[in-house]
Amino acid sequence: MKPYLSVIIPAYNEEKRIGQTLTAVYSYLTAQPYTWELLIVLDGVTDNTAGVVEQFAQGKQNFRWIDRKENMGKGYTVRQGMLAARGEIRLFTDADNSTDMSHFDQMKPIFDQGASVVICSRDGKDAQGAVQARPQPFLKRVLGNSGNLFIQVMAVPGIWDTQCGFKAFRATAAEQIFAISQINRWGFDMEALALARRFGYKIYVIAANWHDAEGTHVTLAGYLGTFWEAVKIRWNLLSGVYARQEKRQAAAKPHPSAK
Repeated sequence: MKPYLSVIIPAYNEEKRIGQTLTAVYSYLTAQPYTWELLIVLDGVTDNTAGVVEQFAQGKQNFRWIDRKENMGKGYTVRQGMLAARGEIRLFTDADNSTDMSHFDQMKPIFDQGASVVICSRDGKDAQGAVQARPQPFLKRVLGNSGNLFIQVMAVPGIWDTQCGFKAFRATAAEQIFAISQINRWGFDMEALALARRFGYKIYVIAANWHDAEGTHVTLAGYLGTFWEAVKIRWNLLSGVYARQEKRQAAAKPHPSAK
């Protein structure tokens, strides 16, 4: 049976943190009245993350994982999970559990009213009441604040926090967006939102109560690289890259009358 909610967790070398996150997410999901699945996508890990996931999975239902051996980046990993998921609503959340699963309690009524894209934001300009309960380090805050204006100009105007790792999509939107997305690394969030706008989906935003967790894999080079990725997204939109990819995807699908 098709589940109502798929929760996708991308993970790279998270052996020290993912066990606690899996426990919290699984505990939340088992208390819900709707059907669900939990999908972990491993991004070419080199530590014991796979072992922790496999041990946690023993005896549990609605739990599966993809153990890809090659490291391809968070964007590629989330895309793989979104397209492999089976749920009517598909949500990705970070392996560090910075945004607690209980935030979906605010998202569900919005989806029940017909929304296709709902995201969390850590910025009060997006959603009143957004809180960073444990603030990011100074360098992250400076880069985030200055970089966001550039991201708005290039890719996603009007959204002040494109990078919070807690976003949910209705299945039809997820399949449209992630089937043609191109960004494999940290800029994938803003690409997904830019494509949501391209397809005409309204983006609803809820406030995050967010805790910065130690052990991030994002480097300074990675942060700076998102600026270049924002430029690439702009170019892809203007030059027809996404339109051509959409046509290729449509051509690859079998015709309904084909046997």
